[in-house]
Amino acid sequence: MKIAIPLEGDLVAEHFGHAPYFAIYSVGSDGVSKEIVTPPPHEPGAIPRWLHSLGVTHIISGNMGWRAKEFFESFGIEVLTGAPPAPADEVVAAFLQGQLRVEPRFCGGGQGHGCGGQH
Repeated sequence: MKIAIPLEGDLVAEHFGHAPYFAIYSVGSDGVSKEIVTPPPHEPGAIPRWLHSLGVTHIISGNMGWRAKEFFESFGIEVLTGAPPAPADEVVAAFLQGQLRVEPRFCGGGQGHGCGGQH
């Protein structure tokens, strides 16, 4: 399993498409490892394609647009939104223990759509 978390500092970013970095957590029989990577420029479908090329199976984010959710799902990537702006390591640990409680959040997308992301 590979989990992608958009980052603002070491916290889960409010909106995946505007995060300056992503943490990629690889989960295997030998434990969990983390790599920090820089995403491509934000444009429709670019980040889902990129994360798919890295072998990501899950994305956990604060918020995202419906279109992005559909892109991720078309690549077989499970989408979990509504994560708090907490340290990403803690969010992943809670997810892996089955204790991450979220309320899914999606926005309409588009310039100035008011989801809280930086434009």
